This record gives sequence, C-alpha cells and structure tokens, in this order.
Amino acid sequence: MARRFRGSDTFKVDAKGRVSIPAPFRRVIEVSDPDWTEGLRPNIVIVYGPESQDWLEVFSMAAIHEMDQQIALMQRGSPDRLRVEEMMYGQSIEAQIDDDGRLTIPQKLREKIGLKGEAFFISAGDYFRIWNPETYAAKAARRSARLADQYPEDFDPRSLLPPLPPKG
Repeated sequence: MARRFRGSDTFKVDAKGRVSIPAPFRRVIEVSDPDWTEGLRPNIVIVYGPESQDWLEVFSMAAIHEMDQQIALMQRGSPDRLRVEEMMYGQSIEAQIDDDGRLTIPQKLREKIGLKGEAFFISAGDYFRIWNPETYAAKAARRSARLADQYPEDFDPRSLLPPLPPKG
C-alpha cells in the first residue's frame, strides 16, 4: 500500500515563489516516485484546475500513474473523460522538489490562488493541497458551519467510511 500524506502546516513563500515542503510530505513524494533515487530530485504534478479553483493540488507520481490508468479506462471522447483529461493534463504542470526540499510555484499559479507571503499545506491522502492561508481559513469556517447544521455535535466522521470487503 502506498504511503499517504498526513497533517497540515504553514510555510513562508519567498520572492521567487519557493516554499519548503513539509518534511513528512517529502518522504512520501520520494518513495512514490519510481524514478527517484538518492541524489536526484523527486517529481510531482501540480494541478491548478479551472479558473474557479483557488488552491493547488500536488500529486505524487504514484497517484498520477494510478489516475492515468483510471483515465485510460474511460470511454475515449466521452464528455466525462474530456473533462478529466482537461484538468489532469491541460490544467497541470510537472515539477520537482529541489535539493533543499523546496517547491518553486510559478508566478501564474501564485497569482491564481492569491499566494503571497505564506502557503498553507493540508494533506488529502495521496495528494495535498496548497492554499492561501486566509482563503483556506474562510472556506474551512463556512464548511464547519454547514456541517454543524447537518450533523450532531458528537458526530464521528469515520462512521461515513464504507466497510472493507471481507479478507480471503
């Protein structure tokens, strides 16, 4: 089973758009890149998505390879496949983590999500998101308010997980 990204943190973004990747995230990126060995720079894919998306999604190479296989299973030329291809291939860039554990976020992507002095990282299993910290805080507060209306105070979100298939 592939390792997963876990946790969240905020890091400074320098004038050139360089930001440190959380160390635990770097370990997942390295082991998930089949081309990476000690001394090489690990690869990732940044999906910036449509104009309305105000965060960046950063995928490990293992996650990208899995999605490539899933896309290949979709009906060629179907509206659903075209939509997924546009986002995953047309609205994304390949990047590398430098020798100091930093990612350089291109200017157009920093502008797209309003990234200035700091970047907020939050994991999502086989990928993580990069947000402007204020944007994330505002969206998280709205989401929490909606969920508070939908679920009781002592609700355990793990109850939403489907049961695993029987072993054996």
